[in-house]
Amino acid sequence: MILPGATLGLLGGGQLGRMFTVAARTLGYRVTVLDPDAHAPAAEFATAHLRAEFTDPTALDQLARTCAAVTTEFENAPAAALDALAASVVVRPAGSAVAVAQDRRREKGFFAAHGFPVGAFAVIDGPGDIEAALGRVRLPALLKTARLGYDGKGQVRIERPDDLARAFAQCRLVPCVLEELLPLDREISVVLARGEDGACAVFPVAENRHARGILDVTVAPARIPVALAAEATALATRLAGELEYVGVLAVEMFVVGDRLLLNEIAPRPHNSGHYTIDACRTSQFEQQVRVLCGLPLGDPSQHTPAVMVNLLGDIWNAGEPRWEAVLRHPGAHLHLYGKREARPGRKMGHVTVCESTAERSLDVALAIRRDLGIAATASP
Repeated sequence: MILPGATLGLLGGGQLGRMFTVAARTLGYRVTVLDPDAHAPAAEFATAHLRAEFTDPTALDQLARTCAAVTTEFENAPAAALDALAASVVVRPAGSAVAVAQDRRREKGFFAAHGFPVGAFAVIDGPGDIEAALGRVRLPALLKTARLGYDGKGQVRIERPDDLARAFAQCRLVPCVLEELLPLDREISVVLARGEDGACAVFPVAENRHARGILDVTVAPARIPVALAAEATALATRLAGELEYVGVLAVEMFVVGDRLLLNEIAPRPHNSGHYTIDACRTSQFEQQVRVLCGLPLGDPSQHTPAVMVNLLGDIWNAGEPRWEAVLRHPGAHLHLYGKREARPGRKMGHVTVCESTAERSLDVALAIRRDLGIAATASP
């Protein structure tokens, strides 16, 4: 058990790392962030900032020598770096689990090999795989790069067979996965924490709506039947066990009729779990600290219905947004990530609305979106 006062290491200094660092500092830990960005959001709250690449041997050696445990805030942290650190310091999650999550081929293959429900997919490693992929996956479909695709990036919609070869070339012939486009009723996610002893603390299932491939709104708890929520929780818990996962894990799923299909996993806290900061007894970031340090898991129960709205850089086009439009609502909680440059599609912050009912939370959240000039999309 690693007690407060110790130093924790963090690979990555983005907004997830910022919120982890706040939780760790609140609990009395010191935090060293490894990130090449001089203005990494997490570094503002950290006790030390190593400005170096994630594979830099000198920086990794310093983390190993000065930190009691190390974690990551993004799934593309080099798994080899995590493995190297694990030789001399506690690392959670393990590089082996992160390696599965950061490659869609391994991820989908893991789901299928362990009997998890998953939509039709095919791996395309080269042009010679295209014909077989079209035989396995009905169109329309999505072609996704196996690595580094995130928030809608690295994805091309395929309508006709002839589109696939062109799209694969557009993706520069890097390994890809072709996935059938499913008639979704909802998209949901389950965020959980799993300790080294196998104990799990699972947050309520969240319901997500995306716009342009980026999470737009999360409603928690999800508006799905109790039995379906229980099934989603059981699937996520079993998946964490099969991965021998230790840490905070997010599992994204599709609801298709009365079926659940796994979409992807994130080996870290998740955007759809931000509501836990304001609406649960323990946040996903505090859980990340607890698991990393071998502390008892916190209570994940939700005390207030909540709706989270992502704030993207688009709303800075006309200058600083009207934050009074958010703060005039007593149930609204504003979280800004301290990023210096607002760009279209860049996650700059979020608002979580906590009210007595999910419907009231959603009404207020949609009003805030309108006041901030966020483009209207289909109602969640």
